[in-house]
Amino acid sequence: MLGDIEENRVFRSKKELMTCLSIMSMRKKFQYKVFKSNTSFIVVRCVHPSCSWRVRANKLIESEYWMVTKHVNKHTCPTDFKTTRRRQATSWVVGECIKRRFINPGRVFRPRDVMDDMKQRYGVELSYSVAWRGRECAYENLRLGTPEQSYNLLPGYLHMLMQTNPGSVVNLEVTDGNKFQYLFIAFAASIQGFSYCRPVISIDATHLKGKHRSIRSAVEEAFPRAFHGICIYHLLNNLKTKFKSKNKELEQHYIAAAKAYNLQEFHVLFYTLCSAVPGAKEYLESVGLDRWTRSHAPCRRYNIMTTNISESFNAVLVKVRELPITAFVNEVRLLCQRWFQQRRTKANGCSSRMSTDVENKLEQRRDRAQTMDVRF
Repeated sequence: MLGDIEENRVFRSKKELMTCLSIMSMRKKFQYKVFKSNTSFIVVRCVHPSCSWRVRANKLIESEYWMVTKHVNKHTCPTDFKTTRRRQATSWVVGECIKRRFINPGRVFRPRDVMDDMKQRYGVELSYSVAWRGRECAYENLRLGTPEQSYNLLPGYLHMLMQTNPGSVVNLEVTDGNKFQYLFIAFAASIQGFSYCRPVISIDATHLKGKHRSIRSAVEEAFPRAFHGICIYHLLNNLKTKFKSKNKELEQHYIAAAKAYNLQEFHVLFYTLCSAVPGAKEYLESVGLDRWTRSHAPCRRYNIMTTNISESFNAVLVKVRELPITAFVNEVRLLCQRWFQQRRTKANGCSSRMSTDVENKLEQRRDRAQTMDVRF
């Protein structure tokens, strides 16, 4: 907070002085106007013609600093002259007021949030456009930069990323007009961990539509033998919508059929499902039984029957999507780096080559097995 205006107070610039005046006027719920202003001094008064409140400030000689030389800190205007719409609530002043909300870049205010915040803290009613511009000013004040500035910073940021993360792969593609096209980043820690992961790539279906269809093409080109399965919960929602059914038995039979390990078990469950929902058999077979069932899949689906992993990652990033590109990439880096550290610490605490979760499951099954008799 810039504080109040008082005589002999010094400001680093005229803009800082005007910002302090504007915030103070909003906090104390009055309006002022600039009576006189030039490069050496400024005089402001209350907008009410009979009010005695005024401030005069002068620029210090051979300096950019400004000092308040006179302050009549008494309002003689009527109390009913106050209003919730104040002329001092400009976009750059709003940006100064809310910028502390952005100290953590993961905290993203939407324009509606800015409007609610200014109303609660200062009693000021903002239009949507002023709130939006104020948020953009807050980004700039915190050096997150405008979108244009952020794109210009991206190549230098990626260079430093490669220097500090040797073994990472970064590919920035631009058009012939030097406009951003797409960015690919694979951190060295992720690349090293891929060889220990199940060979499954999870992509949210929303990313395979429209301008992102190239992702599917890239996967098919890089992994021509890969099998493309379907998220069973997305297909379930389509099934409910198509047949306008809210039957819980439909969901139970469908999930059981999808997760069945052998064909005999699947056929029993699938027959029950189709008997309960006429038309479901033709619809699910047209989708392809191999794409949504474990028993018909031409390769291992392990226990990964949904796209929950990618949707969860999207949910984690929902608050930083509106950040300028370089700030967004940096937030993703910080998130991954934090995860890498947490998992490394957890892995160092393992007593065997198996993970803690597997060790716990084996221990539980061992305890159960000790209560059983083996008969031949």
